[in-house]
Amino acid sequence: MDWTQLLSGKRFGMEAYHERKHERTDFQRDYDRLIFSSPFRRLQNKTQVFPLPGSIFVHNRLTHSLEVSCVGRSLGNNVAKGLARKYPDGSINFPEIGSIVSAACLAHDMGNPPFGHSGERAISAYFSEGNGRKLEESVRTEGGRWEDFIHFEGNANAMRLLTHQFVGRREGGFALTYSTLASIVKYPYASVHSGQKGKFGFFQSEEESYLRIARELGIGQDPETPGKFLRHPLVYLVEAADDICYQIMDIEDACKLHILTTEEALRLLLGFFEGERLAHIRAIMRRVDDTNEQIAYLRSCIIGLLVDECSRVFLENEERILDGTYSTPLIRAIRDQAQQAYARCSATAYRKIYKAKEVLDIELAGHHIFSHLIDSLTEAVMNQEHAYSKLLLRRIPEQYDTHAPTTYGKIQCVLDYISGMTDVYALDLYRKITGMSLPAV
Repeated sequence: MDWTQLLSGKRFGMEAYHERKHERTDFQRDYDRLIFSSPFRRLQNKTQVFPLPGSIFVHNRLTHSLEVSCVGRSLGNNVAKGLARKYPDGSINFPEIGSIVSAACLAHDMGNPPFGHSGERAISAYFSEGNGRKLEESVRTEGGRWEDFIHFEGNANAMRLLTHQFVGRREGGFALTYSTLASIVKYPYASVHSGQKGKFGFFQSEEESYLRIARELGIGQDPETPGKFLRHPLVYLVEAADDICYQIMDIEDACKLHILTTEEALRLLLGFFEGERLAHIRAIMRRVDDTNEQIAYLRSCIIGLLVDECSRVFLENEERILDGTYSTPLIRAIRDQAQQAYARCSATAYRKIYKAKEVLDIELAGHHIFSHLIDSLTEAVMNQEHAYSKLLLRRIPEQYDTHAPTTYGKIQCVLDYISGMTDVYALDLYRKITGMSLPAV
């Protein structure tokens, strides 16, 4: 792959449109376009890990995405400076890498459904284990890709949200630049290649869109796996920004919620440092008594450390990333001290945080709510002549194509609607269609 081709300001769906020049670059406009969008705004009421809302404010999808974007910008700027030193002729637009990565980071979770990752699992379970199984034969007979539903993926759904022309909307969806869109696709292959992890980057309906982007940017196919593509290099920076943020912030949130003790949290976070650096950090921490302030200071130090480490790993492996022989997440290649501390945080999060009662309660509730909503709405779009179906279909906004000609398209219509909901909206709709809640009169 070649940087000259990889950094393209061409807009998806607006390839033939030449607009006047702006003071902002195309990639800065991507960032602004996402910030001001309704789907991004709705992230404020989508669960990250812990239940929302609560008396103690913890991260939601919106605050997480904003923080990931800040870290991504720092990673992009670091890498841009390093690449500019390596290729000093100035012919490649390296300074824009920070803007591209920060915009991609903003969008990386926009396709996630309500109730955190449990929402993804609930959708997948409905089609692999629940009532949705009866639709498999119809989907496959019509040429649809059933794996898109039994491995439902927020990453693939983000690609759809950003590029699909919904009813009444403009061609190209958000009309983002090709480079920003490619930087979001963490798993550049279809669901038939998802394997045991069930991860993939685009639905059947967006496959041609991704192929257009890959051709334009010169993204090659994986020589070892036909049908899979190489990652756009900036995907590694978006992934690293996400890895840095969620792991450290989950420890901080768990401490605020008393899932971890202050001593446990401090021990985990201090473990990233050693020698003179550790002594200096301890000296700074002794200047304040407020625990939240101490943890906030530690968090900033760790983020700075991990940003520098991941930037170093990227620059050291840049040629291998471009030729497709490098595939390790940057966070897994950092130096031993930081890597071991990160691994301890991961193990603690898995053991104490992600299995905490509060988190499991969200998963249980989300699973039940999703199953009922998908069941009711799918039944309605598949049997539109029924009296109850006619009532329920009026709740689906016009932008979603309830009259799609295929079973695959009708299921996608339901999933487009549900995945775009906030936690509160999904719960409210569930209560209303089950009769648990009635409008005030």
